[in-house]
Amino acid sequence: MEQILNLKGDPAMLSITALANHIGVNASTITRLARSLGYENFVEFRKVLLSSAVSPNTAFYSNQARTALDTTEASNHSKAEQLCRESMANTDRFLNDFDPKAFDLAVELISSAPRISVFAIRQLHALASFLVYGLRMIRSDVSLLDSNALGLAEGVAALGPEGVLIAASCAPYSQQVVTTTKVAAENGATVVAITDSPGSPLVKYSKTALFVPHQTSFMSNSLSTFILAAECLINGCAGANPEQTKAALKDRDRLIDALDIEM
Repeated sequence: MEQILNLKGDPAMLSITALANHIGVNASTITRLARSLGYENFVEFRKVLLSSAVSPNTAFYSNQARTALDTTEASNHSKAEQLCRESMANTDRFLNDFDPKAFDLAVELISSAPRISVFAIRQLHALASFLVYGLRMIRSDVSLLDSNALGLAEGVAALGPEGVLIAASCAPYSQQVVTTTKVAAENGATVVAITDSPGSPLVKYSKTALFVPHQTSFMSNSLSTFILAAECLINGCAGANPEQTKAALKDRDRLIDALDIEM
């Protein structure tokens, strides 16, 4: 057990086979351990192992950078291959742990909301911008919370009690995102969380949550699976109102042509 706990955030935790090979035991041994601790299977056990409860919050970026800054004889190609394969493993985990009910509820809440705001800061701000861009392709009432630094209070107030806030953060969690999510929920807004585990502080304030794995040897949190999850969510919302989507995309094409944007 101690060997496993010492692998907090290690890529070896991405699959039961990789973990078994890393610590030199059979996969069945890990399955028995998980069940003896009260977990239904390895997937449930892994969620806890990868959660903030067992992951250190200090020196996160320094720890993450160890592989990226490794000065051994490993070539850049082999390091790139490792990073790509880790991202592929995260995609596999995302699919294996995919919760259709949670995803369908997220699509329903977003599709039926009169107003939508998306909030994330630091690295995940890129995810928030991508979500706003994608959702605006099919509807106009989507905004990036505090995009022009007009104030979070004003943004949450404008969202109102009928709006939906899509909030994103992963370990180590951003306090500003957690606090804003809490206040928005208390103000009546419905929260859809995009985060990394059931132990995320965003979950307690959300109506539904999508869990996205991000453990890689990248020097920060990996965004690749988060972007993929966003693409799935955008497509899901587009498919929820097909006629509205067709009309919106047709109008978008008309404006792109009128503005002579594309060559």
